[in-house]
Amino acid sequence: MKNDKIEHSKPLVDLLHGEATEGISRRSALKMMGVGGAATVMGLSPSLHADEAPNAKSEKHAKVLVVGGGAGGIMALARLHRALPNADITIIAPNEIHLYQPGQVFMGAGLYTLDDISKENKDFIPDDVNWIKDEVASFDPDNNKVTTRAGLEVPYDYMVVATGIVYHYDWIKGLTEDDIGRNGISSVYLNNFEKGTAKGGEVTWEWFNALKEAAASGKKPTAIYTSPNTPIKCGGAPQKMLYLSADHLKKDALGANYIFATDSTKLFSIPEIDKSLVEVQKRYDTITNHFRHNLVAIDVNNKVATFEETYEVKGEYDEDLEEYDMSEEKRMVDISYDFIHVVPPMGPPQALVDSPLGWQKGNAKGWLEVDEETLQHRRYKNVFGIGDVCGIPLCKTGGSARHQGPVTVGNLVSTLEGKPLKEKFDGYTVCPIKTGYGEIIMAEFNYKGLAPTIPFLDPAKPRFFWWAFDLYQLKPMYWYLMLRGWF
Repeated sequence: MKNDKIEHSKPLVDLLHGEATEGISRRSALKMMGVGGAATVMGLSPSLHADEAPNAKSEKHAKVLVVGGGAGGIMALARLHRALPNADITIIAPNEIHLYQPGQVFMGAGLYTLDDISKENKDFIPDDVNWIKDEVASFDPDNNKVTTRAGLEVPYDYMVVATGIVYHYDWIKGLTEDDIGRNGISSVYLNNFEKGTAKGGEVTWEWFNALKEAAASGKKPTAIYTSPNTPIKCGGAPQKMLYLSADHLKKDALGANYIFATDSTKLFSIPEIDKSLVEVQKRYDTITNHFRHNLVAIDVNNKVATFEETYEVKGEYDEDLEEYDMSEEKRMVDISYDFIHVVPPMGPPQALVDSPLGWQKGNAKGWLEVDEETLQHRRYKNVFGIGDVCGIPLCKTGGSARHQGPVTVGNLVSTLEGKPLKEKFDGYTVCPIKTGYGEIIMAEFNYKGLAPTIPFLDPAKPRFFWWAFDLYQLKPMYWYLMLRGWF
């Protein structure tokens, strides 16, 4: 399937204020949008250049360390490089290849290839930055240093932690990464950042087509889509794979018994989005939602998934409160399948878990302990965070990292200058939920609730406008604006 081909999507309507666009093709509309137009849509004037960006600056000398070479680390590095012209900046990142991670979903849907989502990291790391191609094995914030896997000690005056998130397929009993891509098992997340591979996207597209072939054989296959009980990168991804694969079958009048098994109690935390997704599910063949179901084991050979279900038990009636006492219990539930798409449990890197930098207790244990607004570490004031590793509510998306970049860097510069921290992160998170080929619900929200970029567009309505933006515009914006710290 070609990258510029969009199948079974609606006409280009309701782009702005619900007005239909007539007499113009989709291709022409996309060309008219352009990167500059897309930047304008997302709140940035296309005439705003790097030297005009309202970043704080300091002429002081300091050793600044960035840990991580993914989206958050590179975005922070670009801004730091401009803001601190006299600083000695080091980045520790093992990956020579940079992956545009949102593109893995489009790979899984047959719309992107690996070449579409990968570039060399050297294109984004300035020549005068010291690049250590390794990982941090241990953090020692009490002595302002880290140690790499190779044993190199790296001191710093200020540090930005952008290590990202770790996938734990091994937490699912009976499953290994080698199982992904065989016996009906897929996972769009599977990749190797250090080697620059995205096997998950490739095998998921094969999985889509295997599912279709099974549906065309006359037997209605059972397909399970899981979402774990941990924070995950892009919380909407499990449902994206459900709706895209269902639409892939629907265009040929085929269907399956779809099961969405999630540890959550609803489809989405924002009521308006949740209500819309309930309606989306009605478009497709039978979709059964199994809420409070966490995948704990897979019998790969016999195709049986075991879930830990959490359920409520009604106790005695309380006369004073005029209600029943309710308690939670757990039980194991086995579900047979023909195909299963697995979203693995996720967590912070072990080096962070073992360090004083992580939260020491509670549900956020091990995640970077930063203030949810300033992104400064709560105990080590010369340490800041950006991206998925931050132990704050919401915010495990690339869009969050983009909004965090100026906050992290601005407040680091203020700390270096001995000034109050003025930059505040509002919790902005964006989840472009693909409800089918050619439609996206652009779920944008922050700590307070819905926060749409275009307020007069209903944020809960699936639109081709957002599909076109996500498929055609966001990737060049990522490569040429976001990673350069210009947006």
